[in-house]
Amino acid sequence: MAEKKATAKKTPAATPAKADTNGYKINAEEWGFTKGDTDSQVMAALSTRSALTATTYKAFSGGGDGLEVTDVMGELRKAGEEVSSGNMSRVEKMLTQQALTLDAIFNNMAQRSHKQDSFKGIEVLMRLALKAQAQSRATVEALAEIKNPKPVTFVKQANMSQGHQQVNNTYAGASLDGGIQSRTENSHSEQNKLLEVSDGNYLDFGAQAAAS
Repeated sequence: MAEKKATAKKTPAATPAKADTNGYKINAEEWGFTKGDTDSQVMAALSTRSALTATTYKAFSGGGDGLEVTDVMGELRKAGEEVSSGNMSRVEKMLTQQALTLDAIFNNMAQRSHKQDSFKGIEVLMRLALKAQAQSRATVEALAEIKNPKPVTFVKQANMSQGHQQVNNTYAGASLDGGIQSRTENSHSEQNKLLEVSDGNYLDFGAQAAAS
C-alpha cells in the first residue's frame, strides 16, 4: 500500500493594512515642531494652520480614499508661502473661478425662476440669483484691486483752528528758525516799548510824582 506524502498547507499572505487617508503624516522639523511639543500642542498648531481646511477640502472634493489629507495640507501650506512671498497668481485664479461659479449660479437660479408658476417661487429664486450676481461682481472687484491696486496718498497733518483759536507749536521762551522770536518774547518786548518815550529815555514815574 502506497504511503501518502504529507504536504504542508500554504498560509495565505497577510493583507497589508489599508492606509488611513484621513490621518496627518507630517515631518515635524519641516513644520517647525520640536521633540518637547506634546501631541495636543502639535494638533492645536495644525488645526489653526491647515489641517481643518484640508479635511474640508477632502470631504467636498470627491476624491475619496484616493486623496490624502496630508497632501492637501502640503498644498495649502505651499499656497500660503506663495502669498507671503508676493506671488498672487494662485489667489487670482481662485477668485476668477469663484466669480465664474457665482455667475453660473446666477444663471441657474434665473432659469429656474422662469419655470415657476407662483409669484413666491419666482421671488425666492430671483433673490438668490441677484445675490449670486452681487457676489460675483464683488469678487471681480476684489480681483481687479489685486491686479491694479489703487495708489496710496500720504496727507501731511495740518493744525486746524476754529474761529479765533490761536495755534502755536512753539515752546514759550524758545526762538523759531531764522531768528524769529516766539510770541511770548514778542509780547514782553512790546510791553517794554510802551515804557519808553520817543527819544529813547525811560519814563521815571517817581520823578513825575515828586514834581507834581
